[in-house]
Order: sequence, then C-alpha cells, then structure tokens
Amino acid sequence: MSDLFASLAQQPDDLSYEHYRELIDTLNRYARAYYVLDNPIVPDVEYDRLYRELEAIELYSEFKDADSPTRRVGDAINTSFAPVAHKVPLMSLGDIFDDEELVDFNKRMLEATGSEVEYCAEPKLDGLAISLIYEKGVLVKAATRGDGTTGEDITANAKTIKAIPLTLHVMKDDMVHMIDASFAAQSIPDYLDVRGEVFMPRDGFKKWNEEAKAKGQKVFANPRNAAAGSLRQQDSRITALRPLTFNAYYIGQCDFENDSDHLPDSQYGRLQFLKSLGLPVNEHIKVVKGISGLRSFYESLGALRPSLNYDIDGTVLKVNDIATQEELGFTAKAPRWAIAYKFPPEEAMTKLLNVDFQVGRTGKITPVARLQPVYVGGTTISNCTLHNEEELKRLDIKVGDTVIVRRAGDVIPQISGVVKEKRDGSEQEVVFPKVCPECGSALEREDGEVAYRCTGGLVCPKQQCQAIEHYVERAAMDIDGLGERIVEAMVSSQMIHNIADLYSLSEETLSKLIIDTTNEKEEEGKVRLLGKVVAKKIIANIDKSRQRPLNRFIYALGIRDVGATTAKILAANFKTIDELMQASFEKLTSINNIGGVAATHIIDFFKEEHNRTVIERLLTEAKLDLQACEQVSEMSEDTKPFLGKTFVLTGTLSTLKRDQAKELLEGLGAKVSGSVSKKTYAVVAGTEAGSKLTKAQELGIQVYSEAEFIELLGQYNITLS
Repeated sequence: MSDLFASLAQQPDDLSYEHYRELIDTLNRYARAYYVLDNPIVPDVEYDRLYRELEAIELYSEFKDADSPTRRVGDAINTSFAPVAHKVPLMSLGDIFDDEELVDFNKRMLEATGSEVEYCAEPKLDGLAISLIYEKGVLVKAATRGDGTTGEDITANAKTIKAIPLTLHVMKDDMVHMIDASFAAQSIPDYLDVRGEVFMPRDGFKKWNEEAKAKGQKVFANPRNAAAGSLRQQDSRITALRPLTFNAYYIGQCDFENDSDHLPDSQYGRLQFLKSLGLPVNEHIKVVKGISGLRSFYESLGALRPSLNYDIDGTVLKVNDIATQEELGFTAKAPRWAIAYKFPPEEAMTKLLNVDFQVGRTGKITPVARLQPVYVGGTTISNCTLHNEEELKRLDIKVGDTVIVRRAGDVIPQISGVVKEKRDGSEQEVVFPKVCPECGSALEREDGEVAYRCTGGLVCPKQQCQAIEHYVERAAMDIDGLGERIVEAMVSSQMIHNIADLYSLSEETLSKLIIDTTNEKEEEGKVRLLGKVVAKKIIANIDKSRQRPLNRFIYALGIRDVGATTAKILAANFKTIDELMQASFEKLTSINNIGGVAATHIIDFFKEEHNRTVIERLLTEAKLDLQACEQVSEMSEDTKPFLGKTFVLTGTLSTLKRDQAKELLEGLGAKVSGSVSKKTYAVVAGTEAGSKLTKAQELGIQVYSEAEFIELLGQYNITLS
C-alpha cells in the first residue's frame, strides 16, 4: 500500500476474515472476467473501490492471504535469479517461411497419421516464453525458458502480472458459457506446469512510453524488449508498474490427486481447460483441417495482424490430437508435431537515388538515403536514415544501388541490405564529407564514437537555435526573456544568425518579431507580435549581459565537454579568453580535471575560424567586459564519492546536457563509459533510452532517472543554477 493511502485510509466497518475473503474472491473473479474472458463484469471504478477496501482491511488487520490482489505490488530487490530445472523441457519450435515448407510439414503429418490432419492454429506471440508451476492451485514457481532444460526463477516478477492468477479456481456456472464448456475443468490439478508467453500490449506500450517520456524516465524500444526488460527486473516492484500480460499456450505436465480426473485429449481442449481455471488464452486460436485450413488461418491472421493490440510474428500450428503428438514425439530441440509459420519481414526493393548529409541541432552529421518511393509496411517510403559512416561502410552502399527497405509495424524504416547482383557499373561511391555541409566548418569525431559533428557551433545554420539558447541560459550569460520560441522566431526570420547578432538588435526591430503561438493554449494556431514592452525588457537584459565573469562566457560558448565546472577551472587558469584560445594541448591537460577529450574539443573549437570570428565580434563590436572568475575549490581525489566507479549516460537529458552530466560525474571521481558491462556501477537514463538501459536492467545495474540523478548530485552539494 502506498504511503499516501496509508495516511488517508479509514478503518473499514467490517474487519472480519469472512468479509476479507469475500473481497478477495470477488476481485479475483472480476479480474478473471477482465483478463481471461475479455468480458468485464463491473466498471473499473467499482473494482478500484473494492480494491481500496481490501487494502484498508489489510492495513488494520493481520490478514494477508497469498491470493490477495494486493500481493502483486512486488518485493524488494533480489540480486540474482536462481536456476530452475524444467521437469519437462521447455522447447522452442522449428520455423518455416513459405507455402512449400507448409506443404512439406502437412505432408509429414499426413504420412504419420494416415488421414487428413486436424490442427490447433494459434497466433505466434512476440514476447517471452515462461513456465508457471501451480501446486494444489497455488502459484509456487515461475521460470524463463533458459536453455530449455534450465531457466531462471522469476516468480516474484510473474506474480505482479495481473493476467497471471495467483491461485486457480474452477469456473463457476455463471461463467462456463463463456468457454467451450465441454472442456471445462471439474477440479483443481494437484500439480500443473503451464507454458505461455508474457508480452506487452501495444496500447500499454504506447501509454507507458508517453508517460515515461513526460517524466524523463525510461522509454522502451519496442513491446518485446519492454517485456524482456520488465520480466527480468531484479526489483519486482518495478515489474509491477509495467503493463504486462500473459497468454497460456501449452501444458507441460498435469497431475490430479483423483485418478478419475484427466485432461482433454486435444490441444484446443486443453487450452479451454486452462481458460476454465482462470488462465488467459489467446482469443484467435482455431481448429482447422488440412493444408487448406492452415493456409486460410495464416492468411486471415496476417490480414488481422495490423489491427491487433499486440505483436505477432507468425502462426503456430499444432497437431490437435494429443495421442498423435505423443506418438510423433520430439527431436532434440523441438516437437515434431508443431511448427511456427513465420510472417515474412515487411520488405521491398527500390533504388537509392542519392545520399544527403543532414546536420542536427547538436552538430551531428547524419547520412540520409533518398529513395525511389516504395510502398512497404503500410506506407510509402522515400527517405531513410543511414545513421553514420560506419553504417555506410557496413552496407557497402553506392548511389544507384538496388536496396532492400524493411519496415515492420511502427519500426522506423531501414535499409537492411544491398542487392549487389543488380549492379551494372554505373553506381557511384558515397563519400562522407570532410567539412560541415551547412557551414563548411571542420568535422570532429571523439574516440569511441561513430558520429561526426560540426565544430562550427557558433555559426552553423543548423545549430543556431541551440547555440543561442545555450548562450542565454541562466548559468551562461543569463539573458532572461529569450525562450525557445522567441529564439526560433529570430533565427527563422533571419533577424539574427549567431550570438554576436544579439547585441546589435534594437527595440523597434525586436518588437516587430512575429511569434508562432501554435500549441499555446490561449492562442491556438495563431501568431502574435512580440511587442514593445517585451522587446524593451529583452534588450535591457542583453545589455546587462555585456558584463559577465569569464567562466560564464566560456561555458556559454557551448564547447563540447566544457560544462559550468570545467569553465570555472579554465577561467581560473587562463585570465583572458585570448589566452585560452592560444592554449596548447599540453598546457590544457596539465590542469587538474582537464582530460585529453575535453582538451581536444577546446582546441578544435577555437581552431575553427568561423568561431573565432564570432568571438572577435563579441569582444570588439558588442564590447563584452569579461570579469575575473573566483578561484575553484576542488575536491581532493581521496574524498571523491565515485572514485573508480563507472557510470553510463543514455537517452536524452532535458535539464542537464550530456556533456554537463559527464563533467559533474567526473568531478565526483567517476569514469563515464559509452557501454554497459558487469563492471558498470550505475546508468543515468533520459528519455528514449534504448539498448543500454535494457542491458543495465538485465544485469541488475542501478538505474537513475534524470530527476533521481539530479537529487543524487544534491547529496554532494551540487546544485544546478
């Protein structure tokens, strides 16, 4: 129960155990109707009301039964996943990809049975296979597939998934009509091993990412990765927050205490049996006959695929008769009586017409393929990112090549390969530029990175907005009033081209600036003039910024790896900006806390003639008066809290810039790495974090959101101005 609820909950009138059990049984029945039968009995508000009453009873009593819905909140961190041996191997399936292979599979089944075969056809869910063990109807163990014979114990995490019943119940008469009643369970098995798939529905995935992005938290790459990362959380309280669900698809083992009880003798019947016990089963399973039935199911499910609320990557086709399954048996890796008929990747071939090189707001150079328009994955594709120079080399791609474009579901289209057999000698090499295609400034690439970046941060047209927005920040030159929308309007109208132009603005010119107010609630979709009052305040603030400490000016220039702290160190060692501009690599690296990477970025920045020109204008035309900086008191090496510890930064940080976060960590003794390993101490994850975050979660490494990271810095008296 949350601390908030604990502080507000009223003591219930009825604290009897009978009422407590009645609430549990009612809530579990409602949950089965919602998750298993897809037939809600009551609105969410009623379920929530009863759930809160149950929480209150548990708060004011000693009752805490194992099957209470409140037990799904998760437990504290478990530092390891214990191995679990599968009594019956949890095998994978063989794959087929075309109709010819389908015909061969059906032929083998036909030869084995001597008559037209009946199949149980099911969607192939794109999630994680698990095994659930119930003893006398109580969930006692959950394990991953692992290598098929030994998996990992994920019991605590599985118990947080609402679609997985903590206890099994024989379906009551008022619900039996919702399944094929002829296969309904008459009693609870003494021992039951259920195999199934944990996955994240598309709507849950979308909602989670939207909320996480708004909070500056983890954003998943796709539903399958989301399910994988969530299920292997070492803190099951995190898993409990994730919108996971479950479908059962097979019985590994089932024992009854009463010898007269037995399982249905078909795959379809056994799935209905599981459903009658409260375990969810996919709604699209179907019994079909022969090759025509298999083809029809495959085609109809493929057509239905885009409208489903979950990802599937094919169909699973199983001989329906259990006796025939047992007769056919298994190979070393898979059952002979089942196959996965995979959907083809959503691909198409087209021509590469050209490759352009785009410059991002941070100066990153990205090659973009211009394609002959092609319809693939439900949309027409004419542009496709090629990511970086390494990707160009990997693909060995040339202008004029025939390329394979892939787009599955909502995945961003990508070029997955080149059809080199179609080359005729007219193709042209793709040459990565040596200078910025927008401003002609030199490019740089940091060791360990694959991306090239433009060094003309003060003059590059594509970086203008970011450079100006950074320059006017409070921690930099502190020019209040120049928000993102106003800066974008000034740049797009060509009122200014770089930071030096700020100081030549007049009140009259600025007051006539047209601001696009789209998304402003009070003036949706309209435009407005900035006005004389606002313009006067901004001009006054620009004038005030002519006198600032040297360190704030250095920081305001936006040099990579030079945050506010590094800027103070530089200002303490170089009394003027001219001295810093002339500094050698050896001089810079001789200063404590100035490493080789930062020194290289500083030298590259001031080496660029365009940047020097802007700085000269700031000093001569704008007449900036850069004052001396106070001395920096540095933390001694032996007192740095993260000395020897490795951090990884991933995703987009909204409050802190990546370089600033790196600088602050290094100031506390940490090493900042570009990859996650078992030696990583912690990961700081911004929005749109991808594989690094997933790997960290799989390894059980501490993950900080941006807000948590800022709070951590505060513990060491580091505040962000």
